Amino acid sequence: MFFVIIGVLIILANLLGFGPMANWTWNISGDLWKFCVPFGLAAVWWAWADATGYNKRREMEKMDERRRNRREQNLVALGMDKTARRGKKAAKR
Repeated sequence: MFFVIIGVLIILANLLGFGPMANWTWNISGDLWKFCVPFGLAAVWWAWADATGYNKRREMEKMDERRRNRREQNLVALGMDKTARRGKKAAKR
């Protein structure tokens, strides 16, 4: 995503006439490759991330974290969390 954002910023800078990108041309024989490099790097990154399982591992870690949080919230709602003192409440009654 980082490379895509950089590519969009380069295009916006060119269209708005900001910085050195203002002088870049859209000709195939000119500076067109400069506009395409960030998007090509993004494609390479996504291909690598999918091939190595990087994306899947991160997604599984997020799911595990959600599961832990949901379990902890359920235990708190039931009064069975780490800080609850069920034994002392039952003894006071």
